[in-house]
Parts: sequence; C-alpha cells; structure tokens
Amino acid sequence: MENDAVTLCCPNEYCQSANPLTHKFCQQCSTPLPKRYLWAVGSDFSHCHPGSILSDAGARYLVINKSILLDIKPGLLPEIPELDNLEKIRPYLKLITYRLHIPQVYGVLNLSNGQTKTEILLLEKPPLIVNASITQVSLCQSLDDSWSQASSMRQIHWLWQLANLWQPLLIEGVASSLLDNYLLRVEGVLIRLLELRFDDKNSPTLCQLGEFWQQLLPTTKPNIAPFVQQVCDWLIKGEINSSSQLIKILDQGLSQLAKSQTATIKIYTKTDPGPSRPRNEDACYPAGDTLITKSPTENTLAIVCDGIGGHEGGNVASNLAIETIYKQVKELTSVPTDNIDPSLLLLDLERAVAKANDKISQRNDNEHRQGRQRMGTTIVMALPIAHEIYIAHVGDSRAYWITHHGCHQVTLDDDVASREVRLGYALYREALEHRGSGSLVQALGMSKSTSLHPTSQRFIVDEDAVFLLTSDGLSDFDRVEESWETEILPLLSGKTSIEDVAQRLIEIANTKNGHDNATIALVHYHVEYSEPETIITADISHLLPDTELYSAGDDTANGQSFINNPKTQVISERKTAKLSQLPLQLFILLGLTLSSGLLGYWFKLQIKSPTTIISSPSPFSSQPPPLTAQRTLDNLSLNWVIQANSLITLNKQPFPAKSFFQVIDKKPNPNGGNNPDVSLRVCQKSNPASENPKILQLKFSELQDLAKDISILQSDQSSICD
Repeated sequence: MENDAVTLCCPNEYCQSANPLTHKFCQQCSTPLPKRYLWAVGSDFSHCHPGSILSDAGARYLVINKSILLDIKPGLLPEIPELDNLEKIRPYLKLITYRLHIPQVYGVLNLSNGQTKTEILLLEKPPLIVNASITQVSLCQSLDDSWSQASSMRQIHWLWQLANLWQPLLIEGVASSLLDNYLLRVEGVLIRLLELRFDDKNSPTLCQLGEFWQQLLPTTKPNIAPFVQQVCDWLIKGEINSSSQLIKILDQGLSQLAKSQTATIKIYTKTDPGPSRPRNEDACYPAGDTLITKSPTENTLAIVCDGIGGHEGGNVASNLAIETIYKQVKELTSVPTDNIDPSLLLLDLERAVAKANDKISQRNDNEHRQGRQRMGTTIVMALPIAHEIYIAHVGDSRAYWITHHGCHQVTLDDDVASREVRLGYALYREALEHRGSGSLVQALGMSKSTSLHPTSQRFIVDEDAVFLLTSDGLSDFDRVEESWETEILPLLSGKTSIEDVAQRLIEIANTKNGHDNATIALVHYHVEYSEPETIITADISHLLPDTELYSAGDDTANGQSFINNPKTQVISERKTAKLSQLPLQLFILLGLTLSSGLLGYWFKLQIKSPTTIISSPSPFSSQPPPLTAQRTLDNLSLNWVIQANSLITLNKQPFPAKSFFQVIDKKPNPNGGNNPDVSLRVCQKSNPASENPKILQLKFSELQDLAKDISILQSDQSSICD
C-alpha cells in the first residue's frame, strides 16, 4: 500500500520543496526529481510495511519492497562508511569501470535497535524493474529464469559477458558472485549483478564456472546446446585454462550466429556553438548534419571531439584529432571483417588516438605553447563492425548505450572524481563533493603519448540500440539520463527520425545547459535475427596455452575481453610504439595499481573553464619495459613470474627451489620512500606446503635481498600459475 503522505524533496539546495512521488519535476522550481532506488545489501525489510520510512539521522529512505528503498531526499549527500569499513566496499570502487554490470555504493544506512547499531550498505542502480507506479518496483529476472526465453545469440552473449567479468572479479576476490543464480540478473541484453559476494579462502575456478553453466543446458537452444556443452566440458576438464581462452571460444559462437543477423546502421552528427560561446571548438565526424546509412560490412566511424584552449586553438586540436584518427582507422578497417582480431583492433584504435595526441602535442611544441596556452581536445569515437561496436575515449566526452530497457553510460570520465573511486579512496557521490572533482586528468595534446591512456571497449549488439556520443555540452547535469526516454526511445520504436532526435538533443543542450558548445553523434542499429537451422561448433585447437593465448596483443594479464575495459590509467607512462603490442589487459592492472600510488598533483592547468587538466608523476615506475628489454627486478611488472633458484624464505615461510610466484600487485610505500609493497601469488605448480599462504605481502627490498636466489622468467608464462 502506498503512503500518500510521503513526499520527494527537491534536490535544488535553494528550493528543497516537497513534491508528490509521482512528479518528475519540482512543482516549484522545475528541477528534475531523480528517483534513486537502492538495494540494501544483506538486509530484508519485509517486516517493514511498504510505505514506511527508515530513519537515518532523519527520515530519508522509503521502504518499497524487500530490501528495496527509495531515497526521498536525493539532494543530500548519503552517509559515508567509516574508514575502517572501506575494505568491504573497495571491490565495488575498484570495479567502477564495470558499473554497466555491477551496482555502485551509494552510502550506508545506520539503524539503531536499542544498544545495537547496524550499518547497512546501500547500492545504487541495482537491476530493478520500475512499473507504472513509483512504488511498484521489483528485481529483474534471474539468469536461469530468463534463459529459456532468450535467442541463441542472446544466450551466448550472456555467457560472453560473464566470461568478461570473471578475471576482474577474481582479482578483487568476488568471482563467486558469478556462480550465484540469485545475484545474476538480466536487464534486456545485459547481465547485471545484484551485489558482490566475497570469495571464500579458496578462490573459485573455471571448472566451477563450467559446472555452473551446465545447469543452463536443459533450456539452451538446440542449435547451440552442443556448443555450450563442449565449452562446459572443456572448462571442467581444464582444457580451457583462462578466461581469455573462454572469451575467444565464445566469440567463435557469436560470429557464427551473427550470420543469421542482419542490421542496418544509421549515423548522424550535429554540432552547435551554443548560446554563450563565441566560437565552436567542438568537432565531429562525419561533418555535422551528415546522415550515413550502412550495412555492418561497410565500415565507417563516428567521432565527437571537445576542443580545449579557447581562441588559442581548441578548434584546431579537435579538427586535427579527427583528421588523424580518420586516416588511421580507414587503414585499419580495409581488411575483411572476418579477418579482424578484436584485441588487435582495440590496440590499433588506441594507437590511432595516440598518434592524434602526438600530432597535437607536437604542434603545441612547435608553436612554443606552454601551460594554459596549450591546445587539446577530448575524444569519444565509435566504430561499428558486423555485430560489434568498438568505442574508445579520452577525457569527459561520453558514450551512452540506449535500448528499450534502459540508458547506460558506457564510458567513465577521465576526471578527478572517477579517479578517486577507481583508486578505492572515495565513494563516487562523495568524490563529486570535493573541489575540482570535474577537472580532467587527461586529454589529447597536453603531453606526449607516454602519459596518455585511452580507454577502449567492445560491445556485442544483438537488438535494436542507439549509441549516443556527446560532448559535455549535453551530458552535463545528467541531461541525457533525464531526457532519453522522451527523446531517444521513440527512435527505437520508429516514431521519429534520427535527424529529429539530434535536433531535440541539441535544443536541450542549449536551453537546459547552454554553458558550452554541444556536439553529438547518433549510431542507430536496427537488428533482425532468425534462428539458424545449423548447429554451431567450437574449436579449441588454435587456443592452446603458450601459443596464441600468450601472443603479443592478447589479454593475458586479465584474461578479459572488452565489455567495459578499465583501461584508463590516470598516472603513469603510456606505452611506446613497441609497448603497444603488449597484452591489453596487462595495462589495465598496471593502470589500477600504478594509479594507487598517487602522491600529489604535479601541475594544474586551468585551460578551459570549467575544465582543468591535472597530471601527476608516479612515485615509482610500474610501466613494463619494451618487449625487447631484459626483465629484471628493476623493471618488475604485473603478471610476471618469479622462480626460486634455491631454497628461499618469504614472510617467514620456506619455499623450495623451482617454486614460482606471480606478481599480482605493486603499490607505493604508504609511509613514503622508495620501497614499494609487492603482492605475490604462490603458483599452484610450485606445490608449496599447505601452511604456506596463497598471497604473499612483502616489501620490494625483500626481493632485492634475494636477487641472487631468484630469477624472472623472460617470457609470458602465466600458465604456470593457472
């Protein structure tokens, strides 16, 4: 039963008027009223009457359903967990780049019952279905309940997403979340996790994943059932020994099924200087007001750039970036789509971005531009190929994925707030309150590519969708989230044209924001799929360990493909031309751990109000050397394997000769100095005594003391530790 007396407070700090729950805008000031539904982790409020309000230093959270709450005071900062409780939420923070699948921490709810105080973790954007009534909210269907209704393409796609999530969650100690039917929810095309569950002492294995997937076989589509059965068998028998192998095999299935899918793709761009800017520093490709209709076999590109530098050259930088990247990508996509390797293409896209960066940076140097005078640009681009779309970005220009089921931001801004969350220092809403939270930490042209770290991603498209690329002239103040249902969703229903949608979005940017230029690119997929009559097959012969799996360009570090690839590294040196051949996922781990060593800002440039570019040095280098360089302790990097040449002692534990250890983390000394902390995983093939710890935490100096007794394997031998 609804509580008609409950109201929703306006988030505008100068208004804060009470509004009926059903209103979308404040009746006093017309500010949008966000409906923030939250999931209370591990709590069941079924004993509370729906419509009752829980007190949290004042009545704030409306009970909607079992463990589902609504924040009726969304303008206030939620209560933040105590510092000593941050460990239980750190995996959520470190996995923010996977928020497409994983809800993020909103805050905590402290409830008191006599002398007992309970701190309840609240997650925002959980997998929920909101019905017509604001108080009729329920969980999305579980994976096993949805499985039988899905097409064969969708079933393999869901498994592909789970495979992509396996290694990142394993690293954070929460991979068991992927083995729990209750936690795995389906929101249209997406796999969504209800919450994260910490692993036991023994981490889950791919064998267990195979056994879990076997439960889906009775309702798997007949044309893919043998394929899924084979994949499960390989996982259980250990013939698939890394998630990168698993992803490549699932890609085989998706490629075969994609032959039964036809798609028409429309791309339309529009740019406008806005009401308050004297010139347009944004740029786009194709040129504004251009409509392109293509089939998936005809490759084309959509790019949005937001220039930085005002009259000093922001428009020059944005146009130079587009010109450079277009030429590079045109060469990349000249080969047949069947011959494109996804991991190599993503690396090539990053190289194209790096080349554009160097051209702008070189021009700055040639013109002796320093500090505020340097020109630069943000960039976001989308490359549709067959049943996939590739997205890369630098800065705060964004990409959104809109389907009939929802609107999802798929890029993470390269700003201070996002960096603080990725490093595990703060909750996102808390970080937004900090001064300079929106300042950029990287953009094209500010420095050489050794300090640039683009983010690249790959998505499977198996239903009608719109990908919106936009500069912050539109995305600021959540205008996309506020207007997608009324302005973009009709395009998917065939009720409007792509040109009209673009025009309306630019109008929203100018009238509701108006502080900047506004540029957008719309990529509209119309998909038709029919079940194939033939049975698809799987081939593992070319994916054996130490061959293609560990070749240059593969994702050996994380065993992960590219759903929402946390590639952006805030502080470190970027790979050179030789380094660009290194495994993509290795750089993910390097970026996350290297960034965690941030000691302070090196310089701060106020280039374009309100955008600021911030860069920082790292306290020590965690960047891997070129492929031709000798591996030594001095350039120790993540995922390398160390071998004991004789009996050694680590953490007071003896290890015999021929023991192996894998570097899984490297962080600066919290007390300062040049003695970083190093985490080593004891490899299974070392077969140490059972009392030996699985993970060793030690100082770098301890390894240096053992320099004569250990050696570093000079090639990628991650399989030793699988």
